[in-house]
Amino acid sequence: MPQLGFGVFQVPDLAECERAVTQAIQTGYRLIDTATAYQNETAVGRAIQQSGVARSDLFVTSKLWISEFTYERAKKGIDASLQRLGLDYLDLYLLHQPYGDVMGAWRAMEEAYHAGKIRAIGVSNFYADQLKNLELTMTVQPAVNQIEVNPWYQQPQEVAANQADHVRVEAWAPFAEGQHGIFTDPTISTIAQAHGKTTGQVILRWLLQRGITVIPKSVHQERMAENLAVFDFELTAAEMATLAGLDRGESQFFDHRDPATIEQIFGSSLKQLRKDVD
Repeated sequence: MPQLGFGVFQVPDLAECERAVTQAIQTGYRLIDTATAYQNETAVGRAIQQSGVARSDLFVTSKLWISEFTYERAKKGIDASLQRLGLDYLDLYLLHQPYGDVMGAWRAMEEAYHAGKIRAIGVSNFYADQLKNLELTMTVQPAVNQIEVNPWYQQPQEVAANQADHVRVEAWAPFAEGQHGIFTDPTISTIAQAHGKTTGQVILRWLLQRGITVIPKSVHQERMAENLAVFDFELTAAEMATLAGLDRGESQFFDHRDPATIEQIFGSSLKQLRKDVD
């Protein structure tokens, strides 16, 4: 699994998504991250098929949405993702959220794993206790946990717990979607100037040096290239410590453990799933 990949969250326009993935592959990206909920798997698949790059040289990730979190629905959801992408297998498939019938969906993913449809299975947005419950209950262990990690929300305890269990942490929203002036922050800017790099490159390098895989998104090819150019410098221990001091200790988007937030964002999918199952 590459350390640095390309994400397509919030790129719903299929033509734009296909163009972006095509350019990303041309630029050198080999990890492509999509999801059922992004509604752009077909565009990602077209870009992959037309790229001219061997399938074995690409690492493709998708995710199952909670509306498919039952055993039977997950089996169909996995096949639907493969069909939309036009692929025979996925390198990694994730449960997108820690809600609903997680165990039933995981059983279906285990079966797909044993059948060769999925090379590795994992989760997204799981806290350490939720991950541990899955590890102790199921047979195939999660390979990856994709969570929010950025300078404003560093999650050191969650990262350490995952890594201790040999679960690779993959960071979504590494730039916090530009919130709180992250690209002009004076602390990050000073470090960037010292290395002749951009603030974005420093953030990506900081994540990589923490052993975290990262999937930045951009629809601009020059930014794609910039984000890849982070393997020719190294942050010092002092710089890593300085960046650790930027942690605000709270999500820049929403709290996955807040009942009101869960109801607001995921309630409709969970209620619809309950009706369909009943």
